[in-house]
Amino acid sequence: MVTSRDVARLAGVSQSTVSYVMSGRRSISAETRRRVESAIAELAFQPNAGARALKSQRTRVIGLVVPFGPDADTSGLLPFIETIANCAREQDHDILLVTRDEGSAGLTRLAARSLCDAIVLMDIETHDARIPVAARLAVPVILIGLPAEPLGLPCVDLDFEQAGRLAVDHLAATGHDRIALLGHPRPTVAREVNFVGRFRQGATAAAATHGLPCAVVDQPERGPRGVSAALDEVLRSGDHTIDGRLGLVVHDTEAVQPVLTAVAGRGHRPGRDLSVVGLCPDVLATGTTPPVTNVSLEPRDVSRRAMRTLFRLLDRDPTAAEAIEPVELITPRLTRRRTTPPG
Repeated sequence: MVTSRDVARLAGVSQSTVSYVMSGRRSISAETRRRVESAIAELAFQPNAGARALKSQRTRVIGLVVPFGPDADTSGLLPFIETIANCAREQDHDILLVTRDEGSAGLTRLAARSLCDAIVLMDIETHDARIPVAARLAVPVILIGLPAEPLGLPCVDLDFEQAGRLAVDHLAATGHDRIALLGHPRPTVAREVNFVGRFRQGATAAAATHGLPCAVVDQPERGPRGVSAALDEVLRSGDHTIDGRLGLVVHDTEAVQPVLTAVAGRGHRPGRDLSVVGLCPDVLATGTTPPVTNVSLEPRDVSRRAMRTLFRLLDRDPTAAEAIEPVELITPRLTRRRTTPPG
């Protein structure tokens, strides 16, 4: 097995210099750094994680608690995981995935066994039983989401209230006289996942401001049958016919394409017979059939900002910690595509 001593011998430097080059804790001349990095590459040296942890009392691992389960919106999750992992690697850290169904016990296990240096907690419920436990942990914890009581934990998320307003404002500006919100599966709504309520609050408030009736319809279950049942309820509710005046806001990412497919299957053309706005990442919106007008979840921006804050906390710099915003909300964007008429 190649060791740092082998790297030092090939580079013609001391073993401590190799350590300083890898950790960045001391200023090293460009020429010395070049020789060390060249030796590392030639020997394909990989520092031993256990040895590094013993020396630094740091694991260089970030725990990421993600939502996996029958009611999880997995299609919108990948950009978050990918960005968080990339940000961690840029700081020479790895990611340890933990599923949210482990609950508070999963957080305690991560911290008590010293499995990670910090934790990113996703899929936050409005009244989340994990928050009091997370607030007592010895490692930094950051939330991607906004509970009713963060208990001092920093939160980074999309401004979902503004996202809801943005979707309805666009539909009002393009001549619609009826709004329908097609939401998540009922089990997700029952869990009070924080962003669901925040988005609805913004959307319904905007509809009231414009004097537009606004129906809220949830899917009875996840999947095509749930989407179909919810869409049928939307289309038959009220006394209005489908004549281009209905604006449909789909705020479950996984339901966006199934809704477009189901609408077309009922003989209606999105963007002409009714309008559709999806709450989803841009990459999904450009790939639907037809391309859907969307309010972006901004997953990469949210994730990058969360990780930037997390590493400031890991630096243990009191000045930096004091400058951290307790709640940072990212401004949403709406991009018009083929499922809504021109403004």
